[in-house]
Amino acid sequence: MMSDKDIEEYHNIGKEIKGLKKSNKYKYIQGTSTTDHGTGKRIYDIVGTRLPSVTTILGQTKNQQFLKDWKAKVGEQEAERIKNLSSKRGTAMHKFLENHIQGIGYDDLTGLGQEAKAMAQKIIDIGFTPIEEYYGSEVTLHYPGLYAGSTDLVCNHNGMDTIVDFKQANRPKKIEWIDDYFLQIAAYAMAHDQVYGSKIRQGIIMVCTPDLYYQEFKFQDSDLRSWKHKFLKRLDMYHELIHDEKEQANVKLDVDAFNGA
Repeated sequence: MMSDKDIEEYHNIGKEIKGLKKSNKYKYIQGTSTTDHGTGKRIYDIVGTRLPSVTTILGQTKNQQFLKDWKAKVGEQEAERIKNLSSKRGTAMHKFLENHIQGIGYDDLTGLGQEAKAMAQKIIDIGFTPIEEYYGSEVTLHYPGLYAGSTDLVCNHNGMDTIVDFKQANRPKKIEWIDDYFLQIAAYAMAHDQVYGSKIRQGIIMVCTPDLYYQEFKFQDSDLRSWKHKFLKRLDMYHELIHDEKEQANVKLDVDAFNGA
């Protein structure tokens, strides 16, 4: 049962919320996303064009050995439990951050929600300080004909147009573990520049753990260009895999037809 203090705090949600300053510098194109339940691949529909998601491209071309070793160590059931808990906590944390950015009062009084709230507040207190204004939150971005995705925040950070992604982590991250985080932002930066004629100069990954350890990974200009080239290589790998899958499917169809299936 909620106490009188809890009820009072709940009713006061949003009364003193002040979000980030909003700029209408870019008019963002809306898109929708769906997940193919058969393959688990996320697909975006942008103005009638279906495009693979950045996370799908990276997931399909990633070296899975580390994940396999971890599952073997902790067991399939425990791995699934940790994965689901992390996903729910991350979703809750993103919800707090999204509402804060837009100046909307929001709370989640569950235990997991309060844990995520503290993590979001840590990111706000440290990571948001240099943000002068934001252009979009939960922005759907696409590179015409190639890929699409959704980034957490596009903003002006210390005078530079910046792509920001928020991440929850069960423990502090080492930089060598998070290549895909850098690649993800690089893909979004390329898409933003291509469609909106922008010059995104910086990417920032803001990470927080449940024990409120905050990390920030920032990369700019030449480093950002380097990660763009690395993403394009992964994109090529993805298309090669898709081509191989289609060829294998066609071979199977030919064999089935030959056998009278």
